Amino acid sequence: MDILQGNQHANPEDFYISLKEKLEGHHDFPEDYLFKFIIPTDQAKLTEIYKVFDGIKFTLGNRESKNGKYTACNINAFVLDADQVVRIYKEVAKIEDVILL
Repeated sequence: MDILQGNQHANPEDFYISLKEKLEGHHDFPEDYLFKFIIPTDQAKLTEIYKVFDGIKFTLGNRESKNGKYTACNINAFVLDADQVVRIYKEVAKIEDVILL
């Protein structure tokens, strides 16, 4: 996953610092937060993502692309603060071939 693609930040830590600032400026935590990912259609990848959300109350919605090659994974999770959102994104970013939206 290339988090820097199309991003003005030179390194991932700058990206996450900027993300945290934006989250704190636009959200009133604790609240439900919608995470969106694109993955190759593969149940094992979905399972890896779900493990990141273990212990967190969430609902999900998955939709395969027209040709079935990719799956859009939307997870609406109750998060306590911007730090938790950033931690989740960092964990999911470790999963190969996942695109964070």
